[in-house]
Amino acid sequence: MFSERLKSLRKSTKITQNLLSKDIGVTERTIRRYEYMEIEPTASIIIKLANYFNVSADYLLGLSDDPTRR
Repeated sequence: MFSERLKSLRKSTKITQNLLSKDIGVTERTIRRYEYMEIEPTASIIIKLANYFNVSADYLLGLSDDPTRR
């Protein structure tokens, strides 16, 4: 679920993997690996991504279908 949500958020905001990687401080390869479910993000990366896309961590993790922050 995380990989699908990340990719969907990134594409809907028209942000490239390269730009996202630079903005949150990881490599482009890391973003690609998140999106293809090759690796799982750490808690600190989940928080960075939630803040970046202004969604809840629960939404990113698939624990909620409500993207709004609480």
